[in-house]
Amino acid sequence: MKSSKQIKSNVSSQGLLTISIDEVEVPEPKDGEVIIKVQATPINPSDLGLLVGPADVSSLKVIEPGSKVEMQIPEGLIRSVSARFDQNLPVGNEGAGIVEAAGKGAEHLIGKTVGVAGGAMYSEYRCLPAMSCLEMNEGTTPEQAASCFVNPLTALGMVETMRMENHQGLVHTAAASNLGQMLIKICSDEEVPLVNVVRKEEHVDLLKSLGAKYVCNSSADTFMEDLVDALVETGSTLGFDATGGGKLASQILTAMEIAANKTATEYSRYGSDKFKQVYIYGGLDRNPTTLTRSFGFSWGLGGWLLTPFIGRVGQERFGELRKKVADEIDSTFKSGYSNVISLEDALEENNILAYTKQATGKKYLIKPDA
Repeated sequence: MKSSKQIKSNVSSQGLLTISIDEVEVPEPKDGEVIIKVQATPINPSDLGLLVGPADVSSLKVIEPGSKVEMQIPEGLIRSVSARFDQNLPVGNEGAGIVEAAGKGAEHLIGKTVGVAGGAMYSEYRCLPAMSCLEMNEGTTPEQAASCFVNPLTALGMVETMRMENHQGLVHTAAASNLGQMLIKICSDEEVPLVNVVRKEEHVDLLKSLGAKYVCNSSADTFMEDLVDALVETGSTLGFDATGGGKLASQILTAMEIAANKTATEYSRYGSDKFKQVYIYGGLDRNPTTLTRSFGFSWGLGGWLLTPFIGRVGQERFGELRKKVADEIDSTFKSGYSNVISLEDALEENNILAYTKQATGKKYLIKPDA
């Protein structure tokens, strides 16, 4: 039986987080399954929640170079990960590779490049259902396909959600990210009004060079005025917030309320009757979410994840979105990486300190066979 190196993360009941590279067995593929030789898998913010969790990265200790590290979770946060105590969990939400073997009914995928969001992708090999694989078009490399699920389908899902919930425009935070840049291209192609929120002036310039019309810098003194002006022009009433913590979601709702009142035909002491919604879909800011109730009563704040969205949109429409990703993987949904590393490199102290910062333009790609 084939064996495979795989990155796993474990949390003890004392709050000690251990990341290690383990040898695991790769089963023979059953009917409808394939064996993928993983050749490229990204480190996304959603991966860090499992890989590192709430651990204090400054406490990192290298136990075995290239194969095991440890770090401590602050005492006040240990309870937040109690559900995973003493479980050695494999990491990696998505990736791409070449199908090397297949069970009955999946033989047509042998030799094909596929992308997959199958979990445990920080591994040399994965056995997965063929139906979970996105077969890429001829000529697409695993590196091009590595990020074909999470960011592309999340960006497409935001636009689909806007339409399903009868909004006419979007607001997106942390908009200079790979996902944010994809969303700009989608909204431009489909003529969807989009207000981008960033936190650095250099990101304003970057997004405008990509064709973004509305870009607001949250660190600027004029942020709220700029945001209100953009919302008046676009009529956007649906926001997607990648930061999660702090006051940004509240600021967006407040700006939406001010914008709605600027175009209202009559006064209401309960605030605008135009419904405003912000979805938190990330946790770049670990501070508590702070709401200052200055946006009337017609509003909503919730969480948004890709998997529940797929259930809402249905398999037929989801299939159409997947095909769009495959067709535009090197244009609309192209991902860039600042560093390409091996499984062992992923456990090196300098790399851990770098990729856990989640800095814009500093996306890491793991190549397990490197």
